[in-house]
Amino acid sequence: MEEKNTSNKDQQAKQRSEELFKKIAEMLPSEVGFMKAEFEGPDIVVYLKNPRHVYENDSVVRNIAASIKKKLIIRSDSASLMPPEKALEVIKQLVPTEAGAANIRFVPEFCEVYIEAMKPGLVIGKGGTTLKAIAMQTNWTPKALRIPTMHSDTITGLRQLTFNESEFRKKFLLGVGKNINKVIMKSEWLKATALGGFREVGRSSLLLETPSSKVMIDCGLSPEPAVKGSNANTDSEENKAFPYLDSANFTINELDAVILTHAHMDHMAFVPYLFKFGYNGPVYCTPPTRDLAALLLNDYVKLVQRSGGTPLYDEKDIRKMLTHTITREYSEVTNITDELKLTYHNAGHVLGSAAVHLHAGEGMYNIVHSGDLKYGFTRLFDPAVVRYPRIDALFCESTYGGPNDITPNRRNSEIDFMETIKRTIQNNGKVLVPLFALGRSQEIMLVLESFLGGENKDLNVPVYLDGMILEASAIHTAYPEYLKENVRNRILSNRSPFESEIFEVVKGERESIFEKGPAIILASGGMMNGGASVEYFKRLADDERNQLIFVGYNSVNSLGRRLQNGMSEVALPDSDGHLAPIKVKMGVKTVEGFSGHSDRRQLISFVETLRPRPKNIYTMHGEESKCEDLARTLGRITHAESRAPYNLDSIRLK
Repeated sequence: MEEKNTSNKDQQAKQRSEELFKKIAEMLPSEVGFMKAEFEGPDIVVYLKNPRHVYENDSVVRNIAASIKKKLIIRSDSASLMPPEKALEVIKQLVPTEAGAANIRFVPEFCEVYIEAMKPGLVIGKGGTTLKAIAMQTNWTPKALRIPTMHSDTITGLRQLTFNESEFRKKFLLGVGKNINKVIMKSEWLKATALGGFREVGRSSLLLETPSSKVMIDCGLSPEPAVKGSNANTDSEENKAFPYLDSANFTINELDAVILTHAHMDHMAFVPYLFKFGYNGPVYCTPPTRDLAALLLNDYVKLVQRSGGTPLYDEKDIRKMLTHTITREYSEVTNITDELKLTYHNAGHVLGSAAVHLHAGEGMYNIVHSGDLKYGFTRLFDPAVVRYPRIDALFCESTYGGPNDITPNRRNSEIDFMETIKRTIQNNGKVLVPLFALGRSQEIMLVLESFLGGENKDLNVPVYLDGMILEASAIHTAYPEYLKENVRNRILSNRSPFESEIFEVVKGERESIFEKGPAIILASGGMMNGGASVEYFKRLADDERNQLIFVGYNSVNSLGRRLQNGMSEVALPDSDGHLAPIKVKMGVKTVEGFSGHSDRRQLISFVETLRPRPKNIYTMHGEESKCEDLARTLGRITHAESRAPYNLDSIRLK
């Protein structure tokens, strides 16, 4: 009986698809030569013999897309494509030399040609004229890609991987398209299960279920390293790093999709583990999130291996995740199942970070998941978006949601930061600033570039960059459209602040830095659980002239938190791997106000400003007392049902 039902559903799905494709064909001008249409991931691709008529009239595609409520991609039938050698000559003639086009690659599986350029705007042309000319003259669909102003091994490797795996990607996307457009029964309920990151910071994961769909928002690890055979005292401690996937009463293969909010390890580091153990579905994220995830995940594997531990997964699992990734821009509505629509909105936290808006059923229920958000001033990003079509439930982060989590005025924070640096330099000391390679590093770079080029020119000391900071900054230059307008304009005019002459990149040996005079050192490893910051700390800690400045969050069990709490001696591995005591004589200071998270006032303001107001609020991603207090406060202010769920709580939303 079950096989018969499945067969009937397959027939219904096929019939429904055929009817949809017939409707599309009827809406197209007859002269385009409609060949076929197919679902490719969440999109519909239409293949034409003569697409020129469509390129000349943009309204045709817009009208069809509006009618069918899906993204429509137009491509030439493969038999109509100009041979790549001839097409290359045409492209070189059409694209101005000032565009700085470096790599031009043809991808027959998608009938597309990728054009990498320093100035992709010139490849696109005013109003898309150059892209249209390429498409009409060669029949290849052109895609313009930005070359970062700074070299990025990550972006180079990712683009090569995408090119090499194009045949697999085509098959994968066709399979995803089929799954999204299967025939299902109308859902009568929607349930959310907290799998991690509730009443805690770390291993963020939320499972959303209907009778016929299962999607996961984020799947991360705790901030402390999750290393098999290393850095975990007991199996119990190690398991606290992972989401509660084994307690959710579902198998990995049942997942329809994984949705990522941003590329921090506590939100996405467990995803390759899913692929290692059988998941083969799509991972949705913004383009910068994909690139930054590749950087951070590969670094995690190398870091664990260097420390003598066993990583949870290896590079091939990360590659598998990346080849299964589908990127979406802000405000782009996407069907991720037949009954769930995803839309990303700027969250203001880090490059490409997004709040998730999910529309379930035909108006059945709407969810906003904040991810990590910043609803306040930063030099890098615009504040988090507060306008949505509808919000029935809000899942809101609470990292700084406690009553005492009120950060100083940002201008005052910057002055305090620079005054501390100035005093240390005048005392002939060195300043160490441990930073997350992503987000805080670029924010602090902008602050230093502004001050050292202005009222503090007299400092005239080197600012060293060590660790992944340079690579993360390079990725920022590939996506200027995600940055604040003034930063974006500087990158587009080849004046990237991340390439300022005040910065010196550490290459190889660090010994000369210790031998030289005063300096500012920006080192990756924000919580000092590992990374370059720990190596500098070992050498600088016993000199009272030196200064350690924290500008970001430190988790409860991190070395950074212990130093913040005044620990005067710590034990760290020496060059032989043996624990050695280190006396902490250097100054230790925390300068609030630079966080990529909103403080309590900003969180309250965010929720108060949200339109429409949420009917239900669930706090998450914060220490227990902060989640509880923020939930009570938001409920009192908004009159919404508000609470702080525990991990493993299941909530019937509808």
